[in-house]
Amino acid sequence: MVRVYDADANALIAKTAEKLKKMGIPKPDFVGIVKSGSHADRPPQDEGFWYTRCASLMRQTYVNSNVGVNRMRSHYGGKKNRGVRPGKHVPSGGSTIRKAFQALEELGLMEKCSKGRKLTAKGMSLLDKTASELNG
Repeated sequence: MVRVYDADANALIAKTAEKLKKMGIPKPDFVGIVKSGSHADRPPQDEGFWYTRCASLMRQTYVNSNVGVNRMRSHYGGKKNRGVRPGKHVPSGGSTIRKAFQALEELGLMEKCSKGRKLTAKGMSLLDKTASELNG
């Protein structure tokens, strides 16, 4: 059986993002207007940024079991250009990640646990089926 670990991460995220879009995951109004963090110069230009971020969060949760907003802020953060001074890693904004977690919880793909969030059986099965479609 093909699992998430066997599939190409980028292809898996793109395919899962399409499925989430078809499932009708709610998209906040501010997505596409605000930057993803203080390290970014501009807001994301990709139309499907929200769905890609949600799919990526699902994959990260699958691979790392329990994840929280702070851990994902660090993961999606980047190097901030500080002019003449050396660049420094800064975390991404937490609101987009938090809203994505909440939207995935509404669909029943994720659930809160004592330390962060984890995928439900429905979420794991969605990712496993997507991975098997890619490698099938």
